[in-house]
Amino acid sequence: MERNPFVLSFGKVPTQYISREILIDEIVQELSYEDAQSNCFMLTGTRGSGKTVTMTSIENRISESDEWIVIRLNVERNMLESLVGKLYDSREFMTKFVDSSLNLSKFGIGINISSKSPIADLESALEIMLKEIKKKKKRLLVTVDEASNTPYMKEFASSFQIMIREDLPIYLLMAGLYENIHDLKNEQNLTFLYRTPTYEMEPLNLTLIAERYAAVLGISRDKAMDMAITTKGYPLAYQALGKYVWENDAHEMNTEVLERFDEALSHYVYKKIWSELSSKDKWYMTYIVKKDNMPVSELLELTKQKKNEFSQYRARLRDRGLIDVSSHGMIKNRLPRFDVFVKKVSDIED
Repeated sequence: MERNPFVLSFGKVPTQYISREILIDEIVQELSYEDAQSNCFMLTGTRGSGKTVTMTSIENRISESDEWIVIRLNVERNMLESLVGKLYDSREFMTKFVDSSLNLSKFGIGINISSKSPIADLESALEIMLKEIKKKKKRLLVTVDEASNTPYMKEFASSFQIMIREDLPIYLLMAGLYENIHDLKNEQNLTFLYRTPTYEMEPLNLTLIAERYAAVLGISRDKAMDMAITTKGYPLAYQALGKYVWENDAHEMNTEVLERFDEALSHYVYKKIWSELSSKDKWYMTYIVKKDNMPVSELLELTKQKKNEFSQYRARLRDRGLIDVSSHGMIKNRLPRFDVFVKKVSDIED
């Protein structure tokens, strides 16, 4: 039996992956310049929008060059300690350098050099290691998925600023939810992040989705485009709908397929998003999802609210990736079949 080419796993690049080549090329090219204009880049979007897969693609491209060392860090662990430890394990020249020149025995890294005093400060150790990397004409890319305003993230970002000022060869690529990146930028000592290039995970091109569906599923162009429109270009929806249509004997987007599609979106993303909204956010969304596109004036009439009262919720819902307000005076529901989910969950909560 032929394996289903569409998958719902997170992080791993799927077989039927529609790459964001322009975005990936732009970041990889900027990193490749000797005099890169920025040492830090951010990917942001809602859950299931393809942030992690895009980051993985960039990591893979950069790793092809022997000039680079690529290390992934976890915001829930001591990032400075993890980076120093992973650097030690990353390249033979780095291991030899630490074992012969740097006593990191206090942190359980390398061997205890009796002739040298143990280094007590991780930031100092990292600076020394980065100077050795620079001497070897190498560069370091640190990637952080699910970036958020944790104590370890704040500590690392503060140290990162210092290393940049000292012209050390360290670069940072972060991916995170809209609201988490927003909170991180607003941290008092991390305002440099406002100057950091930020790439939003825009919807995938519907024409590309339709072409892929038509080729892989062996269906007509019209049926493939209907499926693409249903996904609204949302990467998780592209995989989920493709998966369930593939498993349907007739490769049809019928009622059963849509029920499974709705359940997958609910289980993997929508329930979590909904649980993080305030009661007033939810209340507004019950009106917004009544139409794919709604004039703000119509929403205010339906809700009996004033424009200034709605403005803060408009910003919150936009930053969470639920609505598109790029067209003046209009609100667009960004997530596929979110109206179906909202109706079901509202009925249950009522």
